[in-house]
Order: sequence, then structure tokens, then C-alpha cells
Amino acid sequence: MKKMKTITIPTLETAVPESKVLFEQMIKHLGKVPNLYAVMGHSPIALKAFLDFESTLTKGVFNGKEREAISLIVSEVNHCEYCLAAHSLVAAKHGFSNDEILAIRKGEASNPKLKAVISLAKSIASNKGKADQHFLDEFFESGYDEKALIELISLISIRTFTNFVFANTKVAIDFPLAPALS
Repeated sequence: MKKMKTITIPTLETAVPESKVLFEQMIKHLGKVPNLYAVMGHSPIALKAFLDFESTLTKGVFNGKEREAISLIVSEVNHCEYCLAAHSLVAAKHGFSNDEILAIRKGEASNPKLKAVISLAKSIASNKGKADQHFLDEFFESGYDEKALIELISLISIRTFTNFVFANTKVAIDFPLAPALS
């Protein structure tokens, strides 16, 4: 039986120079380099593209709370324990209660507009990109437009990227674990 390769986590000291610069920026902004971001540092091009894409999406139609809800539902669909841990913590900082975080992960929300967003995000993520028409209709009926749809797909894409990085590296989770859904 062949032994599985262990993916190393670059540190500030061991990272390639281009990633070191990005790590230093993260330390200034976040206080640390999360392990998932550090492992992305194996490719400074991919890490920079990810950070730029994520940063750009903060200027879109969805606020921080909505972006966290999208991250939670997509990470739940993709069974990404790392992103569920990280985004549960960030969602709480954005004002979601623990019960609301668990509800979002189940695809539920008391706010009808947020419910339309997470339902569509769940449908897209669950169906390899092809949403059920019912959820698209609900999204548009809730007041969202084509711009919002494209940005939602972008947010799903970026979270799917991090979910896939974790799935294939199994990097150590350096956030409090998210509770299992009952």
C-alpha cells in the first residue's frame, strides 16, 4: 500500500519570496496566516489570485453577513470542515447567532431575502453549477438582478476553491471546530 503524501504548510520562514510578501500582508491584516491560505502559498500565483478575487467581491452587492451565509452553505454542501470552522467564527463576528449559523448550514433563514440567496447558492453548489429553476425564480422575485446572480456565482466559485484545497490537502484546522449538524 502506497503512503499518502503529506502536504506541508509553508511558514513565513519557508515560503517562497512571493508568498512571503502575501503572508506578511495577511499577518498585518488578520494577525496570522491561516493554514489554508498558507498551503495555497505553495503557488504564489494561485494565492494572489484568490486574495484579489476575494477582496474584489467585498465591493459587490452582497454585504459581509450575506457573504458569510453563502460561504457557510457552500462549505456545508462540500463538507469542508476547515471552511465551516473559519466561516462560523467570522459569521458570528458579523452578528449571526450560533442558532442562525446552524440554520444557514441547513439551508434555512428567517429573513426571506437571505433564504432566497442561500437556497440558490445551495442549489448551484449541489448541482455542479446548474441551479433548480425554482430557486433562480425565487432569487429574482426577492429583488435580486443579473448582477447579483453573477456575483453569487463568483462567491460560490471562490468558496468551492477553498473547499477543494482543503479536501485535497487536509491541512490542519486552526479555528474552533464547527459543531456537527443534528
